[in-house]
Amino acid sequence: MLIGQLSERTGTSRRLLRYYEEQGLIRSGRSLNGYREYEEDCVDRVLQIRGLLDAGLPTRIIKQVLPCIDTPRAIHVSGATPETIAALELERDRMTERIRCLERNRDAISDYVAAVRRGSAGTAPVEAA
Repeated sequence: MLIGQLSERTGTSRRLLRYYEEQGLIRSGRSLNGYREYEEDCVDRVLQIRGLLDAGLPTRIIKQVLPCIDTPRAIHVSGATPETIAALELERDRMTERIRCLERNRDAISDYVAAVRRGSAGTAPVEAA
């Protein structure tokens, strides 16, 4: 399939697909006229990449993980190296810290909104600390 078809089927821009190719995450062949041609299984591969990116993994880690994925659209790791496992654990720990930070920020915003609502409901406005 051509890059436009892959783009439509995965909801991924052509520019991102070319970037994934530059990073070694997907491969394409070339037709006689020089157009990129992708195999059918590339659809699942792009969806896997998108899911891993959405989970917060950087492309350098995704490149290590992709060879360990056995089934399209699911992650069943087999044969992961100790380096890959260590990199995944590090990314997991970074995600956990980002989640904690986001939760603190969410709670602070919630507290602020609640204070503003109390202030606009006829009570005295809350002073900044």
